[in-house]
Amino acid sequence: MIGRKLKHYVVEEILGNGGMGVVYKARDTRLERPVAIKFLKPELVADPDRKTRFLREARAAAAVVHPAIAQVYDIDEDAGTTFIAMEYVDGRTVGRLITEGELDLVGSVEIALQVAEGLAKAHEAGIIHRDIKSDNIMVTREGHAKLLDFGIAKLLDAAAGDTEVDLGARADGWTMTMEQARTIAGAVIGTLDYMSPEQARGRDADPRSDIFSLGVVLYEMVTGELPFKRETPLDTMHAIAFEEPRPVIAIRRNLPPQLHMIVSRCLRKSREDRYPDARALVADLKHLKHDLETGTSLSLPVGMRLRGLLERVNAALPFGRYGTYVLAAAIVVAVALLSTDLRLGNLFSLSLMSLFIYRLARNRKRRIIAAVMKKISAFPEVKAVALKGDRVTVVIGKAPAKTYIRITSLIDSVNRRLFFGKDVTGEIRDDVPDKDLRTLLRQPGVTYVRDDVTLD
Repeated sequence: MIGRKLKHYVVEEILGNGGMGVVYKARDTRLERPVAIKFLKPELVADPDRKTRFLREARAAAAVVHPAIAQVYDIDEDAGTTFIAMEYVDGRTVGRLITEGELDLVGSVEIALQVAEGLAKAHEAGIIHRDIKSDNIMVTREGHAKLLDFGIAKLLDAAAGDTEVDLGARADGWTMTMEQARTIAGAVIGTLDYMSPEQARGRDADPRSDIFSLGVVLYEMVTGELPFKRETPLDTMHAIAFEEPRPVIAIRRNLPPQLHMIVSRCLRKSREDRYPDARALVADLKHLKHDLETGTSLSLPVGMRLRGLLERVNAALPFGRYGTYVLAAAIVVAVALLSTDLRLGNLFSLSLMSLFIYRLARNRKRRIIAAVMKKISAFPEVKAVALKGDRVTVVIGKAPAKTYIRITSLIDSVNRRLFFGKDVTGEIRDDVPDKDLRTLLRQPGVTYVRDDVTLD
């Protein structure tokens, strides 16, 4: 195939294989620009009606122009071979970036935001992707996200037809399409993990299905794990349809509660409980991005503020969520005892509540400072972190300005969460000679030292 000429395209090199065919890099000899050429498998376009539906969908997708969507240039045939000419994206897939560990939290949110904006544009034009996954999102060298194969995935749905296969005698009547049955057999690898519940159960996809799949990608970017992946494809399909994923903040405890709320809303089983459209998701991602980059908080909707309050309560109480249960149980017991005439019961309940509140208040500041210092230690530019009394000292190497802003905002966040006591002060030092750094590291209160810092 290398060197072959199709109309005014010259094939140059292979880029990869997919469920629909092989992708090559080619050159458009008319416009003198690189393009990606996808040769479709003959069986996918053999049926005339199916081919007609696909061409109609692809033309509609080509009409959607957005920076986050790889453009479809042309659909044509040559010597009986159907191919699609698309924008060539010079970069790496999100899947590869995850595998290589090159995505941080801000970068992950930025990618999700760009893709969500592209989805909003396409959904408004009536186009649904149906196959969003980390390997279908490319990131250019300049950091721009590009969603590939927009609108083309309907070909796979069309290839399955309207036939459904019963998985067996099930009370819930769970079914799947023929194409999904072939997925289980291994014909299409990698798509299953990103399916929405309605797709896993053989039902029609809509824009909220794309939102679910993007939520899976965001989950994967920030945790390095897939939320529903199980040992077998059938187990994975069951998890997608019926099981709740582990919260992202349970996998990485330094993630902000706002991120957990966004991912959780994307991954709701019922479509009605997800974001109503991609624009609503874009708004929440913009709030989160602003918080991460500047350390300042934008005004959030009441519902999100309440959910955030609950997350902060869980984080503040001893033993996390279990501490919430203990507190709730203590309140119930206290109310029950206070409602009796036993003076001993009244005294016991008041003592229990007083002890719990005292221990909670006494240790709260220490827990907040420890959590913030852990976040500060995660910055790659940070060499050491020390705490002496109410003063935090952060020693960093060469770092961009936004690192200073984020560290300062994290220290300020401690004071905003304190009910009483002295404020915590912070000092960021980037001019510490090696001799002074070694002296600092020998003093009490050092909580973090980067691996490459030594005392020699």
